[in-house]
Order: sequence, then structure tokens, then C-alpha cells
Amino acid sequence: MQETILPTYKAILRGNRLEWRGSARQRPPADRPVAVYVTVLDEPLTDVGESKKGRGARMAAALEQLAEIRALTDIGDAATWEREARQERSLPGRDAGC
Repeated sequence: MQETILPTYKAILRGNRLEWRGSARQRPPADRPVAVYVTVLDEPLTDVGESKKGRGARMAAALEQLAEIRALTDIGDAATWEREARQERSLPGRDAGC
């Protein structure tokens, strides 16, 4: 009998729900039920909350650096700059004339 190696997905179990971790490519399909085996790992999950705090701290540091070098001082009207940067376009069913 040949043994098949099945794909393994990382997740966090909260009550009766699994929160999938990892890249989207590694996650099982969301459009249909999936039979799974779950192995409870004896490892701390401090990295889950800490990663969010870490991202916030890194973002704050990046914004501070931008402020120090006065990176955005050439922007006069922020709303106008954003519209130009986003290259606004009409959306089907959302035009002002509809």
C-alpha cells in the first residue's frame, strides 16, 4: 500500500472555528467543505498578537521617517492629490447621472 503525503495547513482553533494562517496559495478552497485532520501543537501563540503590534510599530516608524525628511511637503490639497493618484474613473451603476 502506497502512503500519500497530504497537504498540511497552519491554523488557529478558536472555539469551533479555524483561522487559516499562511499564504492564500496554501489555504484550502473556501468555496466548498474540506475534510481535515487537526493536530494540536503545544506551542505559544504570542506571535499572533505581537505580529499586529509589530506591524503598527513599523508603520509608525516609517511615517516618522517620512515626516523627518518632509517627503510629502509638495502636496498642496490632499484630496486633489489623492484623486489624481488614484486616476478616478466612472464605475458602472455609480455614475452621477444614473
